[in-house]
Amino acid sequence: TGQPKGVEIEHRSLINFLYSMSRKLAVTSTDVFLAVTPVTFDIAALELFLPLLVGARVVLVSGEEARDGQRLMERIRVSGATVMQATPATWRMLLQAGWKGNSKLKILCGGEALPRELADELLTCSREVWNLYGPTETTIWSTVQKVCPGIGTVSIGRPIDNTRILI
Repeated sequence: TGQPKGVEIEHRSLINFLYSMSRKLAVTSTDVFLAVTPVTFDIAALELFLPLLVGARVVLVSGEEARDGQRLMERIRVSGATVMQATPATWRMLLQAGWKGNSKLKILCGGEALPRELADELLTCSREVWNLYGPTETTIWSTVQKVCPGIGTVSIGRPIDNTRILI
């Protein structure tokens, strides 16, 4: 909605989500997450807690850097990032700033519809592209899809397997 709201989720729901995403995305302790989302947004939980869960590294990006294509491009390069989650608008900003990509970067894209043309462009300059969808009430993301080249709409994917980890 774009309007601030408070949504209560259970601790175990977040833990189940994070374990499920670690399996689905094959995240390991060798990964470096570039955290660009303000901590006031639910999706920041994935950027902050998933790396900690698997022993990976988190690199925090300031709001000013995240809104400046040149500065964000430099942070991606200097940090050695292997995973970055952002909206299609942020990915488009990076490309318009001249970003040529990173063959080691796993791109997570969510928060708004991922246009096919943008998805295909991101596929040519990254290791992988994943489309994520879900309202906060479902504990951040509820569907995930690895994006492949193609025609037509990019799928929001299938439900995340939130097999119960904790009771």
